[in-house]
Amino acid sequence: MILLGTGSEVSLCLEAYEKLKAEGVKARVVSMPSWEIFEQQDAAYKESVLPANVTARVSVEMAATFGWARYTGLKGRNVGMHRFGASAPLKDLLKYFGFTVETVIAEARAAMAGK
Repeated sequence: MILLGTGSEVSLCLEAYEKLKAEGVKARVVSMPSWEIFEQQDAAYKESVLPANVTARVSVEMAATFGWARYTGLKGRNVGMHRFGASAPLKDLLKYFGFTVETVIAEARAAMAGK
């Protein structure tokens, strides 16, 4: 299982990682602040970060999910914004839009199950 995040989302990935690890799930967290810089790396480096044989992947970005499928693949899951227009305290909005450890773990389980 690979959990990918950018910026503050990495902390959600790390919390989910700790819980998954406690359940015996072999996982890693990848901080990917720049797709452009990642794409400039050679194939060996890219493979070392995102091994092709690990297809259970979840991206977490509070912006749009657009573009993440390139790194999560067909079996991966993407946690991100799909709509706009809510107004509330940040804590409530994070929960409403699914930016919680529980959501990341649920998406990780779905990715591992191939759903």
